[in-house]
Amino acid sequence: MPPSQSIVRSLLENDLYKFTMWQAILHSHPSAQAEYEFVCRNTPAFALAALKAEVEAELDHLCSLSFREDELQYLRGLRFMKSDFVDFLSVFRFQRRFVDVRAEGERLMVEARGPMVHVMGFEIFVLYIINALYFRRLPADGVLDAARERLQGKIALLRAHEAAFRASAEFPFTFFDFGLRRRYSAAWHEEMVTTLMREVPDRFRGTSNVWFAMRHGLTPIGTMAHEYLQAYQAFGSRLRDFQKAALEGWVQEYRGDLGIALTDVVGMRAFLADFDTYFAKLFDGLRHDSGDPVAWGEQALAHYAKLHIDAAGKRLVFSDGLDLPHAIALWQHFRGRVQTAFGIGTNLSNDTPHPALNIVMKLVRCNGQAVAKLSDAPGKTLCDDPTYLAYLRQVFNQPRES
Repeated sequence: MPPSQSIVRSLLENDLYKFTMWQAILHSHPSAQAEYEFVCRNTPAFALAALKAEVEAELDHLCSLSFREDELQYLRGLRFMKSDFVDFLSVFRFQRRFVDVRAEGERLMVEARGPMVHVMGFEIFVLYIINALYFRRLPADGVLDAARERLQGKIALLRAHEAAFRASAEFPFTFFDFGLRRRYSAAWHEEMVTTLMREVPDRFRGTSNVWFAMRHGLTPIGTMAHEYLQAYQAFGSRLRDFQKAALEGWVQEYRGDLGIALTDVVGMRAFLADFDTYFAKLFDGLRHDSGDPVAWGEQALAHYAKLHIDAAGKRLVFSDGLDLPHAIALWQHFRGRVQTAFGIGTNLSNDTPHPALNIVMKLVRCNGQAVAKLSDAPGKTLCDDPTYLAYLRQVFNQPRES
């Protein structure tokens, strides 16, 4: 496949939180070993196994790339990126031997195994490679026309609420693009981002796509994801204390930057048990990624009140399968009590007549042992070791998923 047609155009076209977690792991646990597995949670229009050869060719291309000097200089300009990490990236290449692609019946299997600092970066590339190849095989007639029409409807909705937004300027409504991993195509993703930049600049404030942020002068958005906290289940602390160890590691790495903590690795209730006054004062806020968002936000506010912390100075970031109507409703519910922000992914980058793929590539083992996420939402719990999963539930007094 000629490079001009390859899906991955830059190693910088990755989500910001991959870089921030990458730096933290390189500094704290550089010898950690990890295993990641690709999963499709819904039923595709055709068997994804048909994409095997194309996925392999795209991964070959990915492993031929290196960071360009302008990209490295851009990363150096982010105050939370440290010079030694950017130096590491200057010589970094993805290693093809660490990622395996195979077909098992109709299922496409993609697994990355090796040093965590070499394999954790594969995730987002694998996901948007598979998405691009999948949607290229589906009928294209009218798809972009429909996507543009739907985007204009979203812009009209934002404008219809502009008077309310301006009236609550001290608690602004802002949202970000989190749509890289499940986008319809690179061209549509960029058109969507630049359209929002032009049409609603007061509301659209950034993107998780670091390459787009560099190219278009946007704010790159992201802090941590589940894999960062999950890895600490295998880093030697008492299992009951892994969340506190992960949060402490983040604080020591970023010293006040990137202060939004993810709450649903073992559920909100168990997270808040560890999120004491020390962490609640150090972190700027919390990110929601599963379960009822209103109930979650009310729990967060009650926790801040219990700790005698003014929630008006904190931020709740919502990012679980959002669309703009839902985001606006959440803003209306919480405005005046806490700052909010909204990361919207698939509904921005892949709102077309074709149903989107619900695909993930998650950490399943670290340092030879299983790790897990106990989600607040049915169907999002991830673990391939039922014995470990039962033990984790017992340690954190979490019920079995019905």
